This record gives sequence, C-alpha cells and structure tokens, in this order.
Amino acid sequence: MGRMSRRAFALAALSTLAMAQGAAAAPGRRGPDGPWTGAAAEMRGVWLATVANRDWPSRAGLTAAAQRTELIAHLDRAVRDRLNTVVLQVRPTADALWPSPYEPWSQYLTGTQGEDPGWDPLGTAVREAHARGLELHAWFNPYRIANHTDPGRLAASHPARRHPDWAVPYGGKLYYNPGLPEVRAFVQQAMLDAVGRYPVDAVHFDDYFYPYPVAGQTFDDDDAYDEYGGDFPSRAAWRRDNIDQLVKEMAAGIKRVRPGTRFGVSPFGVWRNATTDSRGSDTRAGVQTYDDLHADTRRWVRNHWIDYIVPQLYWHIGNAAADYATLVDWWAQVAKGTKTRLYLGEALYKAGAAGQPPAWRDPVELSRHLTLAAGYPQVRGHVFFAAKDVAADPIGAMARVVADHYGQPAKPPR
Repeated sequence: MGRMSRRAFALAALSTLAMAQGAAAAPGRRGPDGPWTGAAAEMRGVWLATVANRDWPSRAGLTAAAQRTELIAHLDRAVRDRLNTVVLQVRPTADALWPSPYEPWSQYLTGTQGEDPGWDPLGTAVREAHARGLELHAWFNPYRIANHTDPGRLAASHPARRHPDWAVPYGGKLYYNPGLPEVRAFVQQAMLDAVGRYPVDAVHFDDYFYPYPVAGQTFDDDDAYDEYGGDFPSRAAWRRDNIDQLVKEMAAGIKRVRPGTRFGVSPFGVWRNATTDSRGSDTRAGVQTYDDLHADTRRWVRNHWIDYIVPQLYWHIGNAAADYATLVDWWAQVAKGTKTRLYLGEALYKAGAAGQPPAWRDPVELSRHLTLAAGYPQVRGHVFFAAKDVAADPIGAMARVVADHYGQPAKPPR
C-alpha cells in the first residue's frame, strides 16, 4: 500500500480505532499489596525538564521545601492523568541534581552552580515516584556544558575549567568535545554515578549529541579529528562513530552498574529524508539526525543497542514537510522485528501555543495522534513534552487524551 493510501486509510479509520483502543488496552488495577494485576503494558510518560527552569523548579532559589512541594505536585499530576512514567532531567548542563562527586550542583536549583540546595532532588524523586506507582527515568544530556560560552561563569570546581581543552564553544553555547576519548569516559562516569546511587528505572538521553547546526559556524574539533579520525573516510563518519561508541559503552555501563535498568534515547524525529537516503522517511525535514547530529538512531534500534526509543514526532497530522502519520509508519517499520521498544514523543507544548499551525489550536489533535498510532502494534506508548504543559493544559488537549485513551491505569512497560 502506498504512503498516501496508507495515510488516507489511517485518517479514515481514526474514530474506529479510538473505539477499539479501549478494548485493546486491557486496563488493569493495583492489587491490595500494590502490584499491577491484569494490565497491558503501555508507556504513558511525561518529560520533566529542569534546564533554564523550564518545568521545575519554577525558578531558581526556591527553598528546599518549596522545590520539593513543586516536584511532588508534578508527580501527583502524573498520577491524576493516569500516566505511569516521569522522565526527570537530572544533568541538564554538565551539572547534577544529586550530590555528585564529579560535577557541581545545578544552578537551576539555587541560582548558583555548585551551591548545595540542602536536599537530594533525584533521590527524593525516585522514592516519591515509586511510592506513587510511577517509574522514574533519569534524563541526562551527555555533552552540553552551558548555555553560554564563558568558562569563567562555571563553578570553580567544574571539570570544564580544569580541562579547558575538553570544551568547544559553538552557537553561543559550550559543549564537551565528543571526539575526545577522555571526555567520553568522563561523561559516562558522571552519569553512571547516579545510576549506582539510585534505583532509577531507566537512563534517558535526549536529542543533543553533536549540536544542532548553526548557519555560518563550525564546530571546531580539528585537533581531535587529526589525532583520532585517520581510520575514517570522512569527519562525519568519525563523528558518528564517536556517538555510536558513547551509546554502546553507556549501555554496557548501565548493565554493569545496575542490571535491569533500561536505556532509552529520544532523538529528533527524522533520521534521514528519503531524498538523502532511500531507507529514510518521506519527509523534507531541515534537520536529519544522521547527517547533522551524527546520531545513527536507526542503527541503534536495529542492533538493539538501546532498550527503547522515543522519536520526537513534534508535527501535526498532515504537516507538509514532516507528516506525523508518515513518521509513525516509518518508525514502526524500523522497530518491527527488533527488541527495541518504540514510544512516540508528543508535542503537547504546541497545543494552543501562539504561532503554531491551525491544527495545534484543535484540542483533539493529540488525541488523534494516539488513535492513529494505535493501529501500529510496534508503538507501545507515548511521552508528552512537557510537565508544565501537562499541568497548564491551556486548551484541554491533555484532558482530551486522558478522556479518550487513558480511562483506566496501565502498568509501565518493561
């Protein structure tokens, strides 16, 4: 069946699928001792972003008690909306939301990088999430150091100040250089410290590997490429191998430090356009993860280097450059026959937002996404960006998702 006829079929079947989904979900309940009984596994997740105080804490400098109160409110909201997983950003800018021996406390807690907030946010989040039947996935950004380029603004103890040769300024931000083996070893050590300390249910990477391209600027990794890139046909191939190595080594490290903890990645939603690669999606996206971020996400799925993938499908159904329906179909085919679970990243933040296309002013748009995706057995759930938008829900898009699709609780997928 061709793409257009497949899409037309999917759209025509939306209402039928919505009715069928309730029967297919096999909703279950908690037993008297807590465990889930008789429930189908389905990812119902929400990202809780801390970078720039996007979702939490609402601002830097709140008291420890106020920070904790806000965190608990987000967890309680997830429960009320019958979600089952919170993806908490615990290392937004080469810093930490736990007492790390490797990196400073995050500035997004107190307003000053390196200042002890007086409590343990990650430890509290894990404990309180589990008490509510939620999974807690620890979300790390591997290479971003700062949203500025001045090393002097970093905490005096910051590794990027002790190792200035590790850092690359680019696009108004500061990044660790993924091409240096010592950097790759260090960032893994820093992230695995949290995995060793806390019973997190998963480790989660977002879409930032090499930085998104900035017109007219060059990511200066010449010295690293001269030293380590000789065996590769191009700089791009070397960069992709650097990220492949990070993913494979991190997967092995997680298994070593805390067996049973899963590893997931949430990349930009387009691997490659079909005009670039016949294996790619029928899209015309301006960014391709393989070429621009040097992240071969399709390979990670096919080789089961990761346990789950959550492509950020932040477009509406019918988008001319990147149709949500087209991308659901493409990712389902990529995941088919693999051991990597496929969940879909959903742009709740666009619902009702100024400047968005008309589709996002319709509170039913996101519900249609879940209905369409229900026609693909490879899709095992959804994650919503992000927690502040779940709480505010300005046009009722999340409420519609809950009413149409989350009528009963569902256990987290394993």
